[in-house]
Amino acid sequence: MLLMKKDIKKIAIVRLSALGDIINSAVVLQFIKRYHPTLHVEWITEEMFAPILEDVKYLDTIHTVNLKQFKKEKSLTLLKATYNKLKKLGEYDLIIDMQGLLKSALVAKTLGKHTHGFDKNSTREPLAALFYTTTSTIAYEKSVIERNLHVVGDALGFQVDKTMILHKEPLFTCKHHFRFEKGKKQIAFVIGASWPSKIYPKEKIVEVCNALDAQCHIIWGNEKEKEDALFIEKNSLHVSIAPKLSLSELISFLSQMDLVIGNDTGPTHIAWAQNIPSITLFGPTNERMIYPTPINVALNSPSHVNILKINKQDFSIKEITPQTIITKAKELLNHGI
Repeated sequence: MLLMKKDIKKIAIVRLSALGDIINSAVVLQFIKRYHPTLHVEWITEEMFAPILEDVKYLDTIHTVNLKQFKKEKSLTLLKATYNKLKKLGEYDLIIDMQGLLKSALVAKTLGKHTHGFDKNSTREPLAALFYTTTSTIAYEKSVIERNLHVVGDALGFQVDKTMILHKEPLFTCKHHFRFEKGKKQIAFVIGASWPSKIYPKEKIVEVCNALDAQCHIIWGNEKEKEDALFIEKNSLHVSIAPKLSLSELISFLSQMDLVIGNDTGPTHIAWAQNIPSITLFGPTNERMIYPTPINVALNSPSHVNILKINKQDFSIKEITPQTIITKAKELLNHGI
């Protein structure tokens, strides 16, 4: 290991993107504080994702970079400014790269000399391992939750087992309250995703909503998703379009649901983070992206998924039948009675 555990007072976690990955990474914080209650923990992330971390428990400080802007503009001035910003953050006893990419490894190395991350056989970009002082080994095919907990626990000298994960605290603090109809089950349907092939057809969402005796709220994040939400509302019973929500409001909104149904995307993962029942629909990806529990269920398309070479043109998510979702939704809703 890098240092004696008693000598580690301040650490940095590097997890730059994306929204869902940051949500699934935040679970490590409660276990860090359980085993190292006085440890000062800082997080480096992309500027656009920082708001999701503002409501995370057990995080002391958030720092941001804008590497996406640098990639877009190819500005050496911006790169130099980012480098100088990172160098001014001060000394860390340990920097843990939870992302395992070349860009995150370079950020970690810029922060200090004591770096820890995945070894060359445990990440998509093996060159990243060259920038770590020590490394952890875990199969890339493992659940992202298990991988996150392993690399951090290995660096700090603790282990988290399945029982501990199943009994985790909610990851976020809720700062907002919404009023819903009393006596009626509340379901949120997350209809967007980063790739078109990860999106469940809106026509089939209509079938699901019409078959459930509950108030369904359609979560949207851009104008295209809002158009789809209007289509679902127009053709469904007991459906309303959720208001435009900030990330903080989204956390609180989903935390008040009886069930969240959605594609493999960040907002759907908030349900798992908050211990809210959920159904995640998978086509070109699979349940590696979550940690299934008795109340957090994955429904996979018939497609074979090679997680090392994801096919973004795999639209098999549409082959998940509405009846399959309806049946599982009713089971989860009844579980809470």
